[in-house]
Amino acid sequence: MPDRYAGGVGSLSQRERALTPDLQGDGFQLRPWRSDDLDSLLRHANDAEVSRGLRDRFPYPYTRGDGEAFLAGRVLAPGTLNLAIEIDGQACGSVGAQQGLAERGHTAELGYWLGRAYWGQGLMTRVVGLFAPWVMDELRLFRLQATVVDFNLGSARVLEKNGFQEEGVERCAVYKRGVLHDLRRFARVRTQLP
Repeated sequence: MPDRYAGGVGSLSQRERALTPDLQGDGFQLRPWRSDDLDSLLRHANDAEVSRGLRDRFPYPYTRGDGEAFLAGRVLAPGTLNLAIEIDGQACGSVGAQQGLAERGHTAELGYWLGRAYWGQGLMTRVVGLFAPWVMDELRLFRLQATVVDFNLGSARVLEKNGFQEEGVERCAVYKRGVLHDLRRFARVRTQLP
């Protein structure tokens, strides 16, 4: 199988970037990552509070080398569609979905983050509201799921406001910064394709 991320910026090959439309939302745009996003990526990603609720592959401190590796397509797993959240001309966050394989190819894991300067404005609720139905149609998904670390109540609200239902709790599932945390699992499901 060819490496679809070999030319990547973020997670998309050059061909896939050309085929991925920009999605215009209320106060933001979702678009493929570009190599000239490095400075704004570093400005918003290098924040301990941003990385606190994310997986450890999103490091803190977030260095220039981390940003270069991400934009070169060396961080995200194959099968990941990842878009920049552009606000006022700069990439200030990301939203993406990693599609499952084989018998789980009809599912994907949703992930997102936003620079702290934009928290508390309802932006991520609008981002997920635009991205979730689009990616479910684009990838022909029946299930889009996400996990939220127990302390991240804002992220849980983003999902609930966008039709995700809580399915359960994975107890003591994450060890983050010296503390065990539960993971709350959410999913948005449909039984037919459009």
